[in-house]
Amino acid sequence: MKRVLALLTATAFLISACASPVKPFPTVTNDASKLTWKKCHRDFQCATLKVPIDYSDHKMGTFDIAVIRYRDANQHDRIGSLVINPGGPGVSGIDYGLNAEYIFNPEILERYDIVGFDPRGIGQSSPITCLNAEEQDKSFASDPKPDDAVEFAKALTDAQDFIDKCLAKTPYLEHYSTRNAALDMELLRQGLGDKKLNYMGFSYGTYLGTLYAQQFGQNVGRFVLDGAIHPSMSIDQQTMVQAAGFDQALKNFIADCPQHKDCPLPAGATQKFFTDLFNKVSTQPLAINSGKSIRSITEGLVVIGTASALYDNDSGWPLLRTAVAQALQGDGSGFAQLADGYNGRNSDGTYHDNQNAANIIIDCLDWTESRGNEYIRIHAGKFTTAAPVFGPYVAYSGITCNLLNEAINHTRIVTDQNTAQIQLTATPILIIGTTQDPATPYAWAQFLSRYILGSRLITLSGQGHTGYGRGSACVDDAVDRYLTAGVIPAKNLTCRSNS
Repeated sequence: MKRVLALLTATAFLISACASPVKPFPTVTNDASKLTWKKCHRDFQCATLKVPIDYSDHKMGTFDIAVIRYRDANQHDRIGSLVINPGGPGVSGIDYGLNAEYIFNPEILERYDIVGFDPRGIGQSSPITCLNAEEQDKSFASDPKPDDAVEFAKALTDAQDFIDKCLAKTPYLEHYSTRNAALDMELLRQGLGDKKLNYMGFSYGTYLGTLYAQQFGQNVGRFVLDGAIHPSMSIDQQTMVQAAGFDQALKNFIADCPQHKDCPLPAGATQKFFTDLFNKVSTQPLAINSGKSIRSITEGLVVIGTASALYDNDSGWPLLRTAVAQALQGDGSGFAQLADGYNGRNSDGTYHDNQNAANIIIDCLDWTESRGNEYIRIHAGKFTTAAPVFGPYVAYSGITCNLLNEAINHTRIVTDQNTAQIQLTATPILIIGTTQDPATPYAWAQFLSRYILGSRLITLSGQGHTGYGRGSACVDDAVDRYLTAGVIPAKNLTCRSNS
């Protein structure tokens, strides 16, 4: 999930529950869009789906949606397509689809075509363009936490500069919302020739799936929503909840660290160790000496690197221990590795794709900030109280969205389903929540399971973000049985890691 860490660069991502005009989804038909498959990436097939830029005005033209399909050579008793989304918004579904053989067990691959796609504005699908690589580097390295009026004014100037560049480089910027992506997914279902949409969405992908189910409940096939987004929580509540989730994950990391020989934390360390580290780096950045040049690893990169490691206790926590040990020697290599990996920065200084720009713009279109920038400045201290480590870095997250929505005169259009439960879908939906998930708190999965009537909740008691494919045979077996046999647990299920 990209959304949380976008906050650390003074952007916004969260949900607004404010009242707005109700506008129903339009009728979606696939009159002109067809999928013509061609062989690509050796064992895959690729196609392009054309979708309306504006579903209420088809004369505006079309966006190109990149689609990829994996069909196992041993496939038998085919059920249909399984469309997947890895999260974000901004993460490439094409890249994720290329890993189909590693994401799913053989019994899934033998029954489904695995279909990945880049939602509109992302990756290869009419991408949102804002900053070049040099400008992106500068943005990530900039001060992520305004401490006074002068720094706040600079944050506003930087945010406006970002928005101006996006508007200059990306036509139709106001048409990249997840609401539109859900309509695109219905066209994708039609293009695939499936009577029902079988879907597995992770993190932000659960919100895309939720919006689809709101409008196209009769077309819902076997749906798995893992790492649930709360579809109707207010923006400030959700910001604080996620910041507190990352603070708690950091506490868990600190408590676990002494059990490892390579733990660099002093005895009795608390979260203050990290706030002190961030404050020190804000005035004395870490460095990487490549022999040709010295790269400065600033506070923003260290904070992003720390948060990114907290997504996964198995792979992220060991890297964070190494990064901290190096940082204590003035070496920023470990934090650069973590931040660059998350940000999609390549070793040559280029960026893998446009995930950072797409993340910001799509979130701003989805969750309009209801607080003015002056209100945000005055009340920033509330976030520090709720989450002392990460709260100060998310407190100013709304300013970019305010500037974007002002520039495009955007008011979020809320469908009537956004504040009401989703009625029984054609197929019961399976929801997964992890108890110590820092990015999508477990309470959100509990809420979504009540919000979508007839759904079932799988609870994974453990650390990290999302639950499927993270070491619990209990979770994986339940999901695989649901996808292959259509058997949903008779009641909500609780699993443990490595069980």
